[in-house]
Amino acid sequence: MPRDADPQPVRLGDYRPPDWLVDTVHLDVRLHPNAARIVARLAMRPNPEGREGSPIVLDGDELNLTSLTLDGAPLAGTAYVATPGSLTVLAPPRQALTLEIETVVDPSANTKLMGLYRSSGTYCTQCEAEGFRRITYFPDRPDVLAVYTTRIEAEREEAPVLLGNGNPVESGAVEGTSRHYAVWHDPWPKPCYLFALVGGKLDRIHEDFVTATGKRVELGIYVEPGKTERAAYAMDALKRSMRWDEEAFGCEYDLDVFNIVAVADFNMGAMENKGLNIFNDKYVLASPQTATDADYANIEAIIAHEYFHNWTGNRITCRDWFQLCLKEGLTVFRDQEFSSDQRSRPVKRITDVRLLKGHQFPEDSGPLAHPVRPSVYREINNFYTATVYEKGAEVVRMLKTQLGDEGFRAGMDLYLDRHDGDAATVEDFLACFADANGADLTQFALWYAQSGTPQVAVSGAWDAATHTYRLDVAQTLPPTPEQSDKQPMVIPLAVGLVGPDGRDMPLTLDDGSNAERGVLLVTQPRQSFVFRDVPHRPVPSLNRGFSAPVKLSSDLSTADLLFLARHDSDPFNRFDAAQTIALGHLVQATSAIRAGAALPEPEALVEALGATLGDPGLDPAFVAQALSIPSEADVAREIGVDVDPDAIHTARTALRRAVSEALAPALAATYARNAPSGAYSPGAASAGKRALRNSCLDLMAAGGTAESLTRAQAHFDAADNMTDRFFALAVLAHAAPGARDAALAAFHARFRDDPLVVDKWLALQAQIAEPQTLERVRDLTAHAAFAWSNPNRVRALIGSFAGLNPTQFHRLDGAGHDLVAGAVIDIDGRNPQLAARLLAAFKSWRSLEPVRRASAEAALRRVAATPGLSPDVSDIVGRSLG
Repeated sequence: MPRDADPQPVRLGDYRPPDWLVDTVHLDVRLHPNAARIVARLAMRPNPEGREGSPIVLDGDELNLTSLTLDGAPLAGTAYVATPGSLTVLAPPRQALTLEIETVVDPSANTKLMGLYRSSGTYCTQCEAEGFRRITYFPDRPDVLAVYTTRIEAEREEAPVLLGNGNPVESGAVEGTSRHYAVWHDPWPKPCYLFALVGGKLDRIHEDFVTATGKRVELGIYVEPGKTERAAYAMDALKRSMRWDEEAFGCEYDLDVFNIVAVADFNMGAMENKGLNIFNDKYVLASPQTATDADYANIEAIIAHEYFHNWTGNRITCRDWFQLCLKEGLTVFRDQEFSSDQRSRPVKRITDVRLLKGHQFPEDSGPLAHPVRPSVYREINNFYTATVYEKGAEVVRMLKTQLGDEGFRAGMDLYLDRHDGDAATVEDFLACFADANGADLTQFALWYAQSGTPQVAVSGAWDAATHTYRLDVAQTLPPTPEQSDKQPMVIPLAVGLVGPDGRDMPLTLDDGSNAERGVLLVTQPRQSFVFRDVPHRPVPSLNRGFSAPVKLSSDLSTADLLFLARHDSDPFNRFDAAQTIALGHLVQATSAIRAGAALPEPEALVEALGATLGDPGLDPAFVAQALSIPSEADVAREIGVDVDPDAIHTARTALRRAVSEALAPALAATYARNAPSGAYSPGAASAGKRALRNSCLDLMAAGGTAESLTRAQAHFDAADNMTDRFFALAVLAHAAPGARDAALAAFHARFRDDPLVVDKWLALQAQIAEPQTLERVRDLTAHAAFAWSNPNRVRALIGSFAGLNPTQFHRLDGAGHDLVAGAVIDIDGRNPQLAARLLAAFKSWRSLEPVRRASAEAALRRVAATPGLSPDVSDIVGRSLG
């Protein structure tokens, strides 16, 4: 029986504690490809905070109940009600009891990849958010914490490796059969969404880690046979993550073993199951020949993220799914800090903000907008969003900015101590920081409750007579779905005043106080801040380090922005000054194209980029970021309404050509200066030089000269690592149609047997901004390398087309919208989560110009009218059209 396609809304205000608690869970799982048997023995007791005399109500999803006993005695058919979606024991004794439930599931038929399923012959589980109910009946909610013991049994030939949560207890043969078993015990109470098991033919690499207190932990990474050499970097990242968490947060690992398993079929990036993390294999497997520098960085970050969940998510979990940001936003912040310490902090901040603006800002301004902590949902799977993750991390970062390093650490220490073993709330989290710092965070809590991106307007005036400088700041928060009236936020605005010599001036407010750490707290709709002892007109550097996730506008002139692009001591704002110049030019150019007028000249941007290229003291990775012209999506976001993707594409292409022509000598010199030397290393320094060299290659090719395209072909032919080879392939695919097919064929011939690399090949072709791409994508769905059943393949081809090719997804004839809508409808019956995430590509449809807007709406209505939609897709399409 399918889940209700139109589920009733779940509201934060309706929360009540569970009526029954589960103290221990003993699972006996007998694996079979088509009929896995699960016996769950639940030690339960009434919750003193629950309702008196309540039945036991357990969740299920497409389950088949075969046996049910209470305290060892079979229950009469009149004593319970069982359906595939729930199990209710009608009048249980109001005392501690043991409920034993036997169910049968079909792992091979489980195409939803939730619960127990098979991936390339390997049994694995995914239980977050509500997948455990697809294994056995259970109170499937995160505030029911229990101690789990799991016995796993399988055919030894089919699944020689059997893994579970916690520590291994025993293993052996099942007497008289070809089967074997393993028993695992996790001593730490956890919610059922953290349950996991794995069974299959897997190879393993292993190392030991010694914790800060001298405890030895056995680390294992399990991969498909023959791929262990590609797991070495993941193991290194894991060990560095464990040490960093001890040093940065005082968090030490708490089990005897820590295992990671890489699987080929996975709806998410990875899952933090206690002691047994299960990963999409693209975030584990890497070698210089198969993985780019970006892949290595993602592996490092995601390995860290899932490990850091051991404390922020596992030892302290969330009371309900409304508190999802409490584990995800906080843990994203922690993995960002880890990567910043491992690599370049300024470059990491730039990449994180670009991700936030590219994914979360559009979400905040569209029909799918929701607060960091939603107050209502229909399908929780649809709230694993950029708002919960990336904006949630920004809220934690603002807390650190407001309280300072010591105050933030004091709050985290109190949170980890006070709530260890709890299912906590946002209020619990903020109370720890308030108590540790004597701070009132009532207004700050609005960041969790109000959706939308604050708009902050800043203007400045210098008084030559009094040597004072006044900053006037105004904040507004636009209406969003179901939230029309907004209150002013607390905005920690980090600022600097840059003097004519390019140095920061001291910051002294007119009351004689220092602006502590250069942070101004904006708490009112309008505020003014006056600085004294300012002998010269400064250029204000605003929202340094992107201290608050806001849309900033100011009265800075182009000359001021050029000055900051040359001199600002804050790396992020130095980067952002040039980006602001570029965005301003592209908005003007797009308008000119639509009006049939002449394009503006980009002298200011050329000057800014030329100065950056010519500064030998800058980190190559930073220069590479600075050279990147804002994306078409960036320009569309800046324009906001009546968006014409074709005009934006034309404007951006013209700007890249103009920059290429103006900076050709400097680009060529920088390209030559950063030629590779020595063996490949994924480290930050080597990756930074490759990034800069490849950025120069890309901009030179944008000029379209024969010399630049010959250089790109030579770069592709000579590459000895995936970063250089794939980047050159992308340049040829976009800039050299005559060389494209041969290069794509050569790449596929080399890597045809490596699905993760073929994903890059599929994604690249889906992103080519030309009318033939639609038919190319259709043809590729029939290619032997593509499989509708594999989420990685679908995301690579259809997801890249919808999310990274705006001119073709938003074709004027509507064919791009039809392609994606058709894919969503087709996929929904097999994998609703994947379908819903593809459909979210329509999130900004209302900002399009009228013809494209009508086409997008028609595609959404086509999806909405499809019978039998899953709750996942029904929720997304309903909110998109609402």
